Amino acid sequence: MNKFLVCTALILFKVAPVSLAQTVMLDTYFNHETHKTKDGIERFHYLWDDEKSSGFSIWGAIFKANGLKLDTLGKAPTLANLRNGSIYIIVDPDTKKEATTPNYIESKDVEQIALWVKAGGVLVLMANDSANVELPHFNNLAAKFGLHFNNDLPNHVIDDKHFKDGEAMYVDNDIFKSTPKLFLKDVCSISLNSPDAKAVFKSADGSAVIAATAKYGKGIVFAVGDPWLYNEYVNGRLPAIYQNDIAANDLTVWLKKKVKR
Repeated sequence: MNKFLVCTALILFKVAPVSLAQTVMLDTYFNHETHKTKDGIERFHYLWDDEKSSGFSIWGAIFKANGLKLDTLGKAPTLANLRNGSIYIIVDPDTKKEATTPNYIESKDVEQIALWVKAGGVLVLMANDSANVELPHFNNLAAKFGLHFNNDLPNHVIDDKHFKDGEAMYVDNDIFKSTPKLFLKDVCSISLNSPDAKAVFKSADGSAVIAATAKYGKGIVFAVGDPWLYNEYVNGRLPAIYQNDIAANDLTVWLKKKVKR
């Protein structure tokens, strides 16, 4: 090969992007639930490849349909471990009843995640009703962004005859352009403690914020009081009137737009 072709090849190699796809990184470090099956100990709850009611396979497919790549982070979220992620999702951190030795969100984790968001990262925080999520350490992280998950239970749904008790009311539908009818069952509310934190939607009775956003440096946080978009409720077992599947796509589109290229 002559020198001109060699030089041209080197220049193209240096400037060509490795990948144009943005990566959605799902935490499997703070949430690492297991259970016994006939085949032994198995991971479950909020995993990309879990196609059962407990999984995120439907939401994962929506991310991929919107041109994003899926990944997981089974290690502590250092800046080095987060560097390849555009969107980072933490859902339902483990309590001691869910894991023998849970990985709590410690102060070093808070600082690393906050630095990543400040530089332009897009963070999604998904809590749960307080009986099923480790709130104290999770709230140390949320506080960094002017948010607080409360130990309460708005949108409590007794049974399938009371779906209406799990509806949500929009405060701001900038994210959910399609204004889909939302359903969120047995959640925790969110207090807003910063002028950069804003309500997105409230509980069925309008008394409690259950989803919010918060700007932080060049990045942004979306917080919601429930794992919400797992397979069972997108739209696995809901009456046709509810449109969490459309909401999942609207949120995905918004998260992608917030990524700093």
